[in-house]
Amino acid sequence: MIKAFMDVDIRVGRVISVEEFPRARKPAYKLWIDFGELGVHRSSAQITDLYSVDELKNRLVLAVVNLPPRQVADFVSEVLVLGVPTDDDGNVVLVGPDREVSPGLRLL
Repeated sequence: MIKAFMDVDIRVGRVISVEEFPRARKPAYKLWIDFGELGVHRSSAQITDLYSVDELKNRLVLAVVNLPPRQVADFVSEVLVLGVPTDDDGNVVLVGPDREVSPGLRLL
């Protein structure tokens, strides 16, 4: 069981750029996230109800970095940003460290 968990590569990343994503079916943002040694990767996130562009910039997040890329409209999402649903409407609260840590560190 622990091996299955360890196969999921979850890393800390810092959001360095955010754009609104009007071509997505549901309201979303395009995120560019710096994972240190792993480089910058893109993600699409449906978090527009709880977060503004300015709130997301420089925020530390956790993301799964070893899933296959996924095409979302005209954008390739390379990582899955992690969050917790807060209600039946599907609003999501992002998961991240509560202190400053280096991008790229792996969740253990």
